[in-house]
Amino acid sequence: MAKLPVSTEKIIEDFGPHLNYAPKDGYEGRDEPDKLVKTHCCFCGMQCGIQLSVKDNKVVGFEPWMEFPFNEGRLCPKGVQRYLQNNHPDRLLHPIKRVEGKGFEKTTWDEAMDKTVSEIKRIQEKYGKHAFSMLSGVSLTNEKSYLVGKFARVALKTRNLDYNGRLCMVSAGAGNKKAFGLDRASNNYSDLEYAEVIIVAGANISETFPTLTHWIWKARDRGAKLIVIDPRMIPLARTADVHLDVKPGTDSALYGAMLKYLVDHDMLDHDFIDNYTSGFQETIDAVKDYTLEWAEEITGIDKYKIQEAAELWGKAKTSFLLHARGIEHHSKGVDNVLGCINLVLATGRIGRPYCGYGTITGQGNGQGGREHGHKCDQLPGNRDIENPEHRKYISEVWGIDEKDMPGKGLTAYEIIEAIHRDEIKGLISICFNPLVSLPNNNYVRSALEKLEFYVCIDFFLNETARHADIVLAGSLQEEEEGTTTSAEGRVIRIRQAVTPPGEARTDTSILLEIAKRLGEEDKFTYNDSEAIFNELRVASKGGTADYFGISYKKVEDNMGVFWPCPTDDHPGTPRLWEDKKFKTPDGKAHFNPAPYKLPGEVTDDEYPITLTTGRVVSQYLSGTQTRRIGKLVDQFPEPMLEIHPELAAKYGIKQRELVRVATRRGEGIFPANIVETIRKDTVFIPYHWPGAKSANQLTPGTLDPISKIPEFKVCACLLDPLKEIAPPSKESEAYASV
Repeated sequence: MAKLPVSTEKIIEDFGPHLNYAPKDGYEGRDEPDKLVKTHCCFCGMQCGIQLSVKDNKVVGFEPWMEFPFNEGRLCPKGVQRYLQNNHPDRLLHPIKRVEGKGFEKTTWDEAMDKTVSEIKRIQEKYGKHAFSMLSGVSLTNEKSYLVGKFARVALKTRNLDYNGRLCMVSAGAGNKKAFGLDRASNNYSDLEYAEVIIVAGANISETFPTLTHWIWKARDRGAKLIVIDPRMIPLARTADVHLDVKPGTDSALYGAMLKYLVDHDMLDHDFIDNYTSGFQETIDAVKDYTLEWAEEITGIDKYKIQEAAELWGKAKTSFLLHARGIEHHSKGVDNVLGCINLVLATGRIGRPYCGYGTITGQGNGQGGREHGHKCDQLPGNRDIENPEHRKYISEVWGIDEKDMPGKGLTAYEIIEAIHRDEIKGLISICFNPLVSLPNNNYVRSALEKLEFYVCIDFFLNETARHADIVLAGSLQEEEEGTTTSAEGRVIRIRQAVTPPGEARTDTSILLEIAKRLGEEDKFTYNDSEAIFNELRVASKGGTADYFGISYKKVEDNMGVFWPCPTDDHPGTPRLWEDKKFKTPDGKAHFNPAPYKLPGEVTDDEYPITLTTGRVVSQYLSGTQTRRIGKLVDQFPEPMLEIHPELAAKYGIKQRELVRVATRRGEGIFPANIVETIRKDTVFIPYHWPGAKSANQLTPGTLDPISKIPEFKVCACLLDPLKEIAPPSKESEAYASV
């Protein structure tokens, strides 16, 4: 494949992103819709309930769904604007093909499918089955996630399938499986209300999961103490009892020192430790030298603040610990997760009311999507693709010989590396924009340019799809029936509100058609999404993520069902571990040593500043959807370099002065946003933008050795002020007034 067929400017002119605003008086039919469809938001893992207003097969607005128990009608800025991706001028209405020198032109479905299938066959016949790879995403429903996993193994016959959850939940998942033998938040979020102490580690809840804030405020209204661990004074930290502004990359040192303090002052649940856990002695041996003074030196946090946090946690009768990408996006992300879990297990506050632990799922179906088979090492029900019993069972469900089931493949970033090694020659992607979301994206771009064939399934032409040979016009969440699983572990119903516009097709029908043309039609005989879900139920039966007792009707009747739910008469499991029987081989919860290690890249004389990245309130992931919605872009129109006043003064940087930020991988120019809410040795850039505005042209491809998640949250950079002031930005003015 060559570079882009025409200039980026020409592609943007033809396919966007363009900004969509609702008409001043709303879309026609908003006040008299044909129907209100109860469904869920398409964005983060909260999966808030929402009612979409539909008129003439178009989504024209929304109404709150007050009865849905998690958000009770509340929505964040993204949620109230999500309907504007429907009826969008950038929407792909038919398949398109690459034409050198012209860009992308309309093609027929037959031509697009013929080209796709012939290229898959050509590449696999010439280079082998695994030379064709697939990248998927967890904004897909459970049904489509399951279908992708089966499609890649049975129709494509490749082992090289992975998903964008590799950039999200895999450190948490690996840590949870090590400790508990199961990967799910231990409680539903209503348990937060009665927690005496809440720790929020590496999670900017107020901006990235705003509707979850309500449950924390309810606890605060009852007197709960709040500990926030983050290098930035995020909004939630401004009212916290303790804010631990940890130096990026030193989280495990902090958790280890807190654990040592609990041990030294006997703030332990000895009965729980002795009877229901293993590995405690080895774990505390690993932190025996982690004094408060040592932790202060490593983390940059005052030792008395660490002590205060440890005492609050140790003395509480009920508690809840939440974490997200801030501690997981590290080359030691799994260790960070285990460090948090060790604090929970040491105090025994799990498996009982108002005592919980959970990782906050970033993507819409980040929970369900990581359970049913489109990870490179996974089969449905959160089974292990290298486990002979698991392989045998799923092969029987799929009607194939076990010997024909591919083994473990490469992870998302490793697929990019394999393209550079000429081991992978073809790619199909769906619901993934790796050119924006993967680290070191100049390296990613050059990989895309090496592919012999690339086909993308999407509803907008995202930045990665601009490199495709064929783009198949797919579907929005509200254009198919299905289910997702929220961050709580609640399986919920996604209802079809409208059908795809123009000649666009549902994602499901596209995958089924390709499977048919690859000669595997008899393995994919589904009449509808419910049929796929019913097969998923069987495939998950007996796995740790057991959905067998969940049906569409049961979900609808109960506004969701918490897995595991192994039988038809089982009510579901909102709170795990009440029986103190864990899913590990010995039935106990496992402490795991999590000694402090340096991050993959540290500062030095050449690159003396720490760079960290994250999200902002009005944008979502790679921005494929949200950078096309006018009011969301107005709220945060560009990425800015957050920098502390003292660091700015050291470099002579003024507010909104353009600053060149360079790392060992690349450089970008960003306007400075001088704020007191960040560490003096750290700068922050949000990652939702592409090209010259991309934070991920700076981030490293260093991976956690277990989860293979990239280290987005810490790298070394240099700052070079350019003595030029950028035009005003509404968002920076808003921040300055806080």
